[in-house]
This record gives sequence, C-alpha cells and structure tokens, in this order.
Amino acid sequence: MTTTAPRLGTALARLLILAAALLGTLLAGAAPASAHAALTGSDPQDGAVVATAPKEVNLTFSEQVAMSADSIRVLDPAGRRADTGEILDLCSGSVVRYGVALRAGLPDGTYTVAWQTVSADSHPIAGAFTFSIGAPSTTSVALPDRTAGGGLVGALYGIARYVSYAGFAVLVGGGAFVLACWPRGASVRPVQQTVVRGWLALTGATLLMLLLRNPYTGSGELSDVFDLAGLKAVLETKTGAALTSRLLLLGAAALFVAVLFGAYARRTDPKEKKDLTFGLGLGGTVVAAGIAGTWALAEHASTGIQPGIAMPVDILHLLAVAAWLGGLTVLLVSLYKAPSVDRSAIERFSRVAFGSVVVLAATGLYQSWRQVGSWSALTGTRYGQLLLVKIGLMAVLIGIAWISRRWTRRLADPKPAEESGDAETAGDAEQTEESQHAERAEHSEVAEHSEEAEEAGKASDAGEEDPAADPERAAQLARQRAAVATARRKRERDADPERAGLRRSVLTEAAVAVVLLAVTTVLTSTEPGRTEEEAGRSGSTASGPAAVPDRPVDIRLPFDTGGVDGKGIVRLSLDPGRTGANALHLFVERPNGKPLDVPEIKIALTLEAKDVGPLPVAPDRIQTGHWSASGVQIPMPGEWKIQVTVRTSEIDQTTIEKNVKIG
Repeated sequence: MTTTAPRLGTALARLLILAAALLGTLLAGAAPASAHAALTGSDPQDGAVVATAPKEVNLTFSEQVAMSADSIRVLDPAGRRADTGEILDLCSGSVVRYGVALRAGLPDGTYTVAWQTVSADSHPIAGAFTFSIGAPSTTSVALPDRTAGGGLVGALYGIARYVSYAGFAVLVGGGAFVLACWPRGASVRPVQQTVVRGWLALTGATLLMLLLRNPYTGSGELSDVFDLAGLKAVLETKTGAALTSRLLLLGAAALFVAVLFGAYARRTDPKEKKDLTFGLGLGGTVVAAGIAGTWALAEHASTGIQPGIAMPVDILHLLAVAAWLGGLTVLLVSLYKAPSVDRSAIERFSRVAFGSVVVLAATGLYQSWRQVGSWSALTGTRYGQLLLVKIGLMAVLIGIAWISRRWTRRLADPKPAEESGDAETAGDAEQTEESQHAERAEHSEVAEHSEEAEEAGKASDAGEEDPAADPERAAQLARQRAAVATARRKRERDADPERAGLRRSVLTEAAVAVVLLAVTTVLTSTEPGRTEEEAGRSGSTASGPAAVPDRPVDIRLPFDTGGVDGKGIVRLSLDPGRTGANALHLFVERPNGKPLDVPEIKIALTLEAKDVGPLPVAPDRIQTGHWSASGVQIPMPGEWKIQVTVRTSEIDQTTIEKNVKIG
C-alpha cells in the first residue's frame, strides 16, 4: 500500500490541538509554584504569645535568600510599622537566618510579620504570620492574599520563560543541525527563517524577563515595569547579571547566525568550507554553552547539594535538549517547506538525536537524584509528580523517535527499482475510495489551473490580450502558476512513501516535545522534592505550638460529678509552662469561689501528636482545696492534653480535660 503524506494544515492542526489539550490539562491542575527556599522556623513562632516584647523577629530558611530593606516587616494591631527596618544577618554555618529589630516599648496585642524575599535560584517567596505580646488582640492588618510571583506579572514571566527555552532550543539545535547534518541547508530559506526566529524569540523573551523581574519579585504590579530604580536594583542581583550576560552572548550568537547563513552558505571550495565549519562549530559550542550557563548559574543547579557538579551537568542537559528538539524542529520545517532534504542528512541527525538521548538520560538521572532524593519525595511532592510526568513524556517521545529511526533506515536503504515499482503498483490497487477521490480532486485542480495558465499563454501569444497591460489579470496568472508549481512539488514529495511516513512521525514527535518543554519549564520554577521534604520535617518541629515563656500556663476547668458538692472549678497552673521541669499547682473551688476539699485528684498529660503519654502526675495535698507537685517533666513541645480526674464521693467522679500549648 502506498503511503502518502498527510496534508500539512489538517495534520498539524490536529497535533497542535492535541498538544494544547495536554498542556492545558497539565497547567490547569497546577498549584502556584513554590520556589527552592522555604521558611523552616521563626522566633517568635506563628501564633505564639510572649510575656514581654522581643528585641527582634528572626526567620530561618532552608536555602540562602536575598534580603532587602523591606524583606521583613512587623506591623502592630493598627497596621503601623513596629520594626526599625534594620535587617539583621544571623546566618551561621549552614543555618540561614535573618531578622529585623523591633522598636522599644511596644504595647500588648497581636503583631503581624509579613516577609518577602528571593531564593538563591531566582524565584520569589513570601508569607505572613502573627504573634502576640501579653495577650492576643484584634488587628486591622489584612494578610496578603497574592501569591509571590503570581498574578498577571507571574503569568507573563512564565510565558517568557517558556519562550526563552523554546527559542534557545531552536537557535542552538537549528545551527547544530545545519553544521553537523545538512550543510546545504544553510542556503535553504525556511531553515534560515526558523533559526533566526529562534534567536528573535530568545532575545525578546530575555528582554521581557529583565523588565518584568522587578514587579515579579516585588509588588506584582505591571506598571512597575517602567520603574528605572527597580530595574537598576535588578541588574545588581545574580538573576539580573545572568539575563544581561545572556543578552551579550546573544549578540555573539547573531554574528554566528550571520556567518552561517552568509559566508558559510556561499562557500563552494571544500577546504575553505571545512575550515569554516570547524570555526563555526567551535565558536557556536562556546556561545551555546555560555547561554546555557546563564540558566545553570542562576537557577536550581546553583543551589542545594553539589552545585559544582550540578551546574556543568545542567549545561550538558540543556545542550542535549537543544540538539534534539531544536534539530527536530528544523528537520520538520525542512521536510514540509524545503524542496528536498538529503537522506544522508536525516540519517546523520538520527545519530545526533540518539547521542542526545543518551546524554539526557545520564544527566537527567543525576538531576533527579539531586532534586528528589527519596522515593517518598518522588510520589509525595509536586516536583516528584511533575518529574514522573516528564519521564512518561520522554518515554513517549523516545518511542516516536524509534519509529522515526525506522523510517530513516528505510530512506537510507532504498528498495531496488523493480521491487519499488511492484510495491507501488500493489499499493495503488489497495487505495481506498476516499484517497482516490482526493487524488482525483487534486489532479483536476492542477489541471484546471494548468489549462487556465495555458489558455492565458495562448491568448497572449495570439495578441488577443496582453497580461502586462492588465495588472489584475497578470496577478491572477502569477497566482495560478504558483499554485501549479506548489501542487507539482507537493505531488513529487508525496510520491516517496518513506519520506511521507518520516514527516508524520517527526510531526508527532514535535507535538509531544511542545508539552515536554512546558513540563520542564514548570519544573524549573517548582520547589524540589528534597527541599520540600526537609522543610516539612523542619517545619513540623519548629512550628509547634508555643507557650508563654517565663509565665505560668493557667487553665480553668468547670466540673460536675452529679453528687453533693459535685459542682465546682479546677484551677491548674504550670510554671514556667515550657519543656523541662515545671511546678504544678491545682486549686479546687466551689462555684462561689470558696475552697472545696475533695477525696481524690488525679492528673495525666498526653501528647497525642507524638503518641506520648498519658504521663501520670500525683500531686500532694497542701491545704484545703490546694494540691501541688514539683518537678513535673514536659519532655517535648507540642499541644498537650491535660486530664484532671475529680472524685467528690465514693461513687461520684468525673474527668475533665483541656489542650494547652507548651513550648
């Protein structure tokens, strides 16, 4: 059966719709991306009640962050600044901690701590919490509901990131495809246009990211794009330096493209062309590695464990992605737009793509171990889940690439003329009625245009009508001749079943690559699984409930045993109300406040979150209605359940309980 190529419009539209649907499904369920650094602790802690005003508020992070004067703000119940604006660097060794000094003489009430900073891998993070001095109070401060790096600015920045990755792949992969696989493609206009558009996309996206960087990490307002002071501050950051370096390297890349499609395309002498190929290959590799390095030096690879190994590995990973997906894009354009593509060029690209997949597998395995770290993080964190999606898409892409390699081998080993003729005859006999109808329609269209063109030519020869004298008629004839030429070229391309099959597989491969690149873009702005798990463990320990330091924990527990003198109130005090040894005092009173003597009192402490207890406490009777116990041990902080059993007669007793936060 003869294989014919699908119509470009129909096939491409279907695959783009499929790719858009997959991409929409992926991004529709995506929560706001978290960045690499995470808040692991604070002092005071969230919800804490302190007896006296602290001198400072400090925050602990899982990774290094960039702090500015307004990164930490403390607001009093009325919304006024309660801090001095002086950021304190409290980092020590591997502990990343920053603080802000508070004003003296702060009144009692609930204070709000709002913080926003940028992690070492360029992503903004923000949050807020409250603590109280003396006792909680109402506050007029509204916690911010905007996610750091979100909103319209965040969406535009994310689109620019995707376009920059795609532009890099097309620019680098397209140039590599021409130099290593198809030198004749340097003079093919569709190839030139594709690579130049890759350069324009990467340059435009980089400029947009540079302008959006200030509002993206700050206010989130699009109008701040025109804030020159903010732009100056961005240029002084690591990310600003990386984006500026990328623009400078893109200037060198423009020179590379100009030589590739200018002097190189015009060279005819084999020795000169070989020397120029070596120079372009060496220079292009250096420029491409430099551009890839602007990502590695500013994002995930530059932080976390083993950054000295991770950054060169990340550069190799990006170059392999570009060589495969960018070369694939140029090959797809060439198969549809170029008059013909050398079979040897397709075979060489097949080998390049295979080598790229090997590099991707090796570098991707290392990156996955570094960013995930455990099986639980692979399935239990958003980064791990996205990584599984990426691995699945890679498997699909490799499967389609294997099909493309089969078509490539068939192109490289054409059938003998007789066998090919027999196969074509058999295929023609098996064509469906629909394909025959489409072919007849196409031939009739070509014939119609040809007849019109011939009639016009005859009329012109006979002197009946001069097309040059009628511009409208001349334009119509030009369109008809172009349609005839296009149909003839398409018919010649479709006559090769192997090439048609290769076009279909490469088109499908490119559609899946679009979604794969989107997943990769989301991954680069998502908190790695290893960091998320470590922050979760640190947060569960550090963010436990805190009690009032240097101040007793006092609780009141009404009770009713149902008998005579069965109603009353238990007042219990733990001093100082924190981990370690505490003094316990318990008072039993009648409803009128007078002491009540009861036959028995029992106390038990339980920390259900850690499965600790119940720990029994046997207090001693001091006097009527008063019991006491010294050295009551609280082994760890948390929300402890205090149970008090009161017996008022031989048969009447009840157990009352209350949860208290002990730091």
